[in-house]
Amino acid sequence: MHGNVPALLAVLTDVAAVGVDLVVFPGDVTWGPEPQTTVDIIQDLGRKAVCVRGNADRAVLELASGEREHTRPRDSWMPGRHSAAALEFLATFPFSVVVEIEGLGPVRFCHGSPRKDTELVTPQTPADRFAELCEGIDEQVLVTGHTHLQFDRMVAGRRSVNPGSVGLPYHTGEPGTAYWALLGPDVELRQTRYDVDEAVERCRVTGDPSGDTIVRYLLTPPTPDEIIADAETKIFSD
Repeated sequence: MHGNVPALLAVLTDVAAVGVDLVVFPGDVTWGPEPQTTVDIIQDLGRKAVCVRGNADRAVLELASGEREHTRPRDSWMPGRHSAAALEFLATFPFSVVVEIEGLGPVRFCHGSPRKDTELVTPQTPADRFAELCEGIDEQVLVTGHTHLQFDRMVAGRRSVNPGSVGLPYHTGEPGTAYWALLGPDVELRQTRYDVDEAVERCRVTGDPSGDTIVRYLLTPPTPDEIIADAETKIFSD
């Protein structure tokens, strides 16, 4: 999500048209230009929304509490854009959740991997590493985020799905494309168009210290091949 309000609202419009029972956000919800507005929108969904803790959500809490050193301009800016109630909301996010989905059975959702919120899972993650990161879980379908890449593959006897990023995708499509997935009875990878010019303008007026970087990623994002090559070298990234 990454605090991209126009993208979030566009996707939620499409989600409402489908008539789903539950929306699961696989982490990094507010780490973007409009944290508080993002929280307000999600909380308005009530019990129809579940948020998994991403490494960025964890970072907000650690920065706000003083557990994490402020080393970048955004580190001091970001906590101040969350109300006390918003920080309390982030603190409720579980590391992972399992949801029973018709046609798929129990599906595990996490941000990085079932063992660490900073692990990078891609469409080219080797079968041996995927099997290792899945040790200790029973679910045959694993939904992850973190890499901002949309994919659906079978690997090491399980299904590895990343719905893609709503607010900050790495892709080769047109700017102003949000990525998500509809689960049940199968997995359907989806895209939603939104007004990227509005997102750029809203980003610039917030005073986000990382605003120029966000705008660049919205208009000319890294390609999936670039991200995969980097991710499979690093394996973990915070």
